[in-house]
Amino acid sequence: MPRMTDTPPEIERMVRNKLMARSAEERLIMGVEMFDSAREMVKASLPKNLSVTERRRLLFKRIYGKELKIGSYESDAG
Repeated sequence: MPRMTDTPPEIERMVRNKLMARSAEERLIMGVEMFDSAREMVKASLPKNLSVTERRRLLFKRIYGKELKIGSYESDAG
């Protein structure tokens, strides 16, 4: 399936070049900040009356697209 974009190729190149001109540390920080912002938006969209555990489970599902299985960490820790 072809990629859909409304951004002209020369603008895409310009943005990519500006991004890649930053240090690896700056790019990592940008990614972490974007993830934090997305997480806060998801949290704000969740119903307010959920328990802490249920909020965490729904947050995980919305971000990662799958259920968090209880007990999976113990079995993976080996």
